Amino acid sequence: MMKYIQQGKTVNVICIRENQQYLRDSVYNQILWAIDLLHVSDQFQTRVSPMIIRHKVTGSTFYFYGANDPMKLKSNIVGNVIAVWFEEFSNLKGPDVFDQSVPTFIRQKPSFAKQVKIYISYNPPRNPYAWVNEWVTQREVDDDYFIDHSTYLDDELGFTTKQQLKLIEQYKKNDPDYYRWLYLGEAVGLGTNVYNIDLFKVVDRIPDDEYLTDIFYGLDTGFMVSATACVALGFTNKYNAYVLDTFYYDPTKYARKLSAQEQAERIHDFIDSMTNKYGLYPTNMTIDSADGGIYTQYWQMYSVQWSKVRKLGEPEMIDRVQDLLAQGRLFALKTPGNETMLDEHKKYQWDPATVNSDKPRVIKEYDHSCDALKYLCLDNEQILGLSA
Repeated sequence: MMKYIQQGKTVNVICIRENQQYLRDSVYNQILWAIDLLHVSDQFQTRVSPMIIRHKVTGSTFYFYGANDPMKLKSNIVGNVIAVWFEEFSNLKGPDVFDQSVPTFIRQKPSFAKQVKIYISYNPPRNPYAWVNEWVTQREVDDDYFIDHSTYLDDELGFTTKQQLKLIEQYKKNDPDYYRWLYLGEAVGLGTNVYNIDLFKVVDRIPDDEYLTDIFYGLDTGFMVSATACVALGFTNKYNAYVLDTFYYDPTKYARKLSAQEQAERIHDFIDSMTNKYGLYPTNMTIDSADGGIYTQYWQMYSVQWSKVRKLGEPEMIDRVQDLLAQGRLFALKTPGNETMLDEHKKYQWDPATVNSDKPRVIKEYDHSCDALKYLCLDNEQILGLSA
């Protein structure tokens, strides 16, 4: 901005955080800090309602917006935009706000500027499968993006004090993984990924020398704000297990939620489609024992009772799936539904606060198809060759 101000031009910069309430204590104060560092504080006037920092002579302005209202963000027309800064980018729920708002601001480029610069700053989440880590990795091969990874070790201007350096060394000594994440920005993982996703073998089809002998179904039900997932698992003459497809309904993506009857109908249609495709009726259909609505609804509509799984502790139930994976007997066909299933298993995590306890718990996110597969494997462990 200062380059254009020196030329007597009026330009604007957009600063965005995930929520408007965090603006003043972060990006707003950071801009003021940078202005003071350049010894030009007397050239700017500040306001907090609305939150702006404006150059007194040219009118060049820093505008601050929260990303929690994407439609409002898209409707802001300020003109002469030379840069957009997304701070704490990883705190966004996903890339949607970026994708929706950037074109709006790019269109407001002044004629004298070559391009609108888009800046993204964030601390990488520990989970390598967090959306932002995957998003950045995908752009490493895109020439339109310049990715810079800097840490306190790159500080040549002395911003990091001796006291901070001493504290950092303590982290480095006591918890190397935490240090690598917090101060080196490495996505080290929580040390709590439930599954090694590389053990899920994704294939286009079942080999010609194998044929299905059974099809099992596992169902984890949700309602209103929780997803419903139904996994179809085919078992072959070679004792291999193939996830044939996954039905997945996420009610958070729809204004009008499906009723229990509608969900039962869609699950039934999914099972019928598998039956027609592979010529096998279900060998067993397993449901979450805590479910009541879908179980009863399905029984009333189709006179079919699902088997209610007798749950064990999380480690014991997960052991069945891990056993199948470790034996190299679990495969997944390439289908849109299975993409969701694989993505959830990739993100499935133990709760770090309990992972070293005698009763570890999983984080109840990205777990719907994971639960469905766990219930299926547990309920059919003898047939699948998983029992002791």
